[in-house]
Amino acid sequence: IALGLAFFLLWEPIFEWLGMAAPPHVAYVHLLAVFVTVQGISYAFVAADPLENLGLVKVGVIYKAGYAALAGWYLLIDDIPAMFFAWFGLFDFVFFIAFVLFLRWAWRVMPPR
Repeated sequence: IALGLAFFLLWEPIFEWLGMAAPPHVAYVHLLAVFVTVQGISYAFVAADPLENLGLVKVGVIYKAGYAALAGWYLLIDDIPAMFFAWFGLFDFVFFIAFVLFLRWAWRVMPPR
């Protein structure tokens, strides 16, 4: 949630600090920032009641795998726009593993419907 809000509200100083060129329109940043904020809110729902929100955990697995894979690909081909994307990819890979392990545990405790 904080990451999304930071990029929504403070995108200009963040881009400047990262040494990145601003996108051609603020909407590019705002649309992604809202997506990240909503994703963070979904994780807050999961944290509040993990076993009742397994569907959101599954979405998180897909999101984390997708971001980690894409960040890894751009790092591999040496075309990543800023290294913080690679760090987020690494963090998302760690969360991907944690989410998968949690789902495996949850399915033992409460089989899928």
